[in-house]
This record gives sequence, C-alpha cells and structure tokens, in this order.
Amino acid sequence: MPPRRINDDYMDSDSDVSILGDGDSGARSKAKGKGKATDRGKSTKAKGKAKEQPYAWEASYTRSWDTVQEDEGGSLQGAVQDLIARGRRRRLLAPASAIRRTIIRHLILLLDLSSAMTDRDMRPTRFDLMLQIAREFITEWFDQNPLGQIGIVGMRAGLGERVGEMSGNPSDVLKFIADRHKLEPVGEPSLQNAIEMARSSMSHLPIHSSREILIIFGSLTTCDPGNIHDTLDECVKDKIRISMVALAAEMKICKDLCDKTGGQFGVAMNEGHFKDLLFELIPPPAQRAVSRAAGAGATNPAADLMLMGFPTRLPNTSLPSLCVCHSELKSEGFLCPRCSSKVCDVPTDCDICGLMIVSSPHLARSYHHLFPVKSYKAV
Repeated sequence: MPPRRINDDYMDSDSDVSILGDGDSGARSKAKGKGKATDRGKSTKAKGKAKEQPYAWEASYTRSWDTVQEDEGGSLQGAVQDLIARGRRRRLLAPASAIRRTIIRHLILLLDLSSAMTDRDMRPTRFDLMLQIAREFITEWFDQNPLGQIGIVGMRAGLGERVGEMSGNPSDVLKFIADRHKLEPVGEPSLQNAIEMARSSMSHLPIHSSREILIIFGSLTTCDPGNIHDTLDECVKDKIRISMVALAAEMKICKDLCDKTGGQFGVAMNEGHFKDLLFELIPPPAQRAVSRAAGAGATNPAADLMLMGFPTRLPNTSLPSLCVCHSELKSEGFLCPRCSSKVCDVPTDCDICGLMIVSSPHLARSYHHLFPVKSYKAV
C-alpha cells in the first residue's frame, strides 16, 4: 500500500501512532504514566503482604540451607566445623551440679568387623581408623574410670565373636586388638548375636555397677537369626545401657536401641567427629532415677555402701611367689587384705575370696566425677 501524504510528511497507514492533536496526546501520556505508577504501588504492597503472610506449610518449616553458609571458596567445611564446635561448647557449658553417677563401670565394646569396614570414606579405612581411635578410647577410659572393666566382642560373618574377656587392666585390653590380622573384616554383621553375647557376659554383675554396651557400627544391614526387638526388651529388663557410633548413616533399629535403653547415638561426619562422639562416652553415666511409689526406700538399691580392700604392695626385692591370677612366679605384686593371696595388678577382684581390691589413688580418681568443677567464666 503506498504511503499517504499528510501535511507534507510521509506516514505509513499501518503505524500505531494515532493522528491526534498535541493536547490529546499529552493528556493520554499523563494518564498512561499515572496508571503505571498506581499499578507499581499495588504490586509492591502485594509483595510486602506476601512476605508478611507466608504459606501455611512454610510457617512450621525450617530451611536448613539458610543456616549453612559457604565460605569464600564455596566450601561447606567451615560450616561443618562450626556445628561440631558448637556441640563441644554445649557439652562444656553443661550444668556443674553434683549428679549421682555410677563409678564402677562394666563396658562391652562391640566392634563391627564386617566387609563394610573396608570402605575408604574415612582414611585410611574405616577398619584401621576404628582400631586406632579404639586404642585411644580404651587408654583414656581407664585413666578416668580406673575401677571399671572392658570386654571386647566382634561382629563378622553373621556371628558374635568374643575377642577379649572383661578385664580391668588396660594393657590386657589393648592386647586384644593389637593384632589387626586376627580381626580382618569379612561378611555381614549381626547386632542381635553380638548384643546377646555381651548381655550373657554381664548377667552375673552386681546391681551397684553399670552395665554398658558401646557399638561402633559401619554397616547399613544386620543379619539377625531372630527378632531383635526381643533382645532389646531383654536389655531394658536387665538395665543395660546401649550407646552407638555409626560410621555410615542412621538406622531406625540403632536409634531405638539407644533411645529405649538410655544410651547415646551419633553418626560420625569425619575422622575428628568420630573421635569426639566416642570420647563423649568416657565420663560415667548418670544413674537412673529410682521409683519410690511403693513407699519410701522400698525400691532403693541397697548398694550405698560397698566392701573394698586396700592391698599391701610387695617390692621387687621380695621372694618370688605364685600369683592367683596367672599362676606365675613373680616378685612384685599386691597382697589381698582378707586372704593374703597375691595378685598382679589392681583394681581387681580377688580370685580366692572375691573381695574388690583397689588402691586409694584409683578410688580418688573415680570419686572426682561426682563433684565436678564449676564452669569457667572469662573475666
């Protein structure tokens, strides 16, 4: 279509520009601008209103990704370290009031020796790291709990395997896990078999001592011959406290084992966190509250006073004699104050008369847990 001539100007007939006077165009432009400003104000108010009133599903939902911030390099390592440090700080700021604790402890350490422990997500492998930190744990545990005893049970090939008998000598316990070739990981673990073995080895213990099971678990499966919930009920009945440190992920049955028996459960995020979770279990646990519904002192355990003996130490220059624990000729040792039998180390129970033999430094180191030091306040 040829262009039309209007006032000596060429204009296309398909153009959107209307042929109007200056006054009409100015009024229209003013109205147009006013409408835009009004719409903009309305939209801003609507956005503010939406921010003030979130959806119902957002009200009770915490966005965890907002609390974890990346560092300059885009790594989350700093945020993870901050969470771990916050947990340590919370433990250190725990109330320093006196709590009734069990200072005579009996602990069975369950080690996962299944094929899952050969994974290399923790250096050098889960198995080697477990043995290394377990040695440090045993040394520190006996240093803070000299009146306690530790036994070791392994889980591999669907069975529970007794690695070491319960002993109060840290050097003997460390010998049980010294040879890694005897503990080579193989097969699947069995939580039920291992817990049943640990429970049977603690059935003879007196009521005034604590019965604890600590499990280091790296698998995501367990091969059990029966119903593990029956075993859990028996542990609750026998007042056995189960704690667990998982190296892979959280499992429902593992969480139930710890919650229903009053233990602690944690999943290790890295090597340092694994050690922190394990070392949290070194202080003696608080004693369970005793129900007095049936009358004052009716169900209170009558183990407030215990019979202990302080032995006489024999020097190296004494004549060699047979010890009752190993039946070996030795010069140095300790004499039981009740039956004068010779034992190699203390604390221990006399094999002849059954008296608990302790030394005064061991008793003092265990006693200090009952009266903790007040929290440090920076000046």
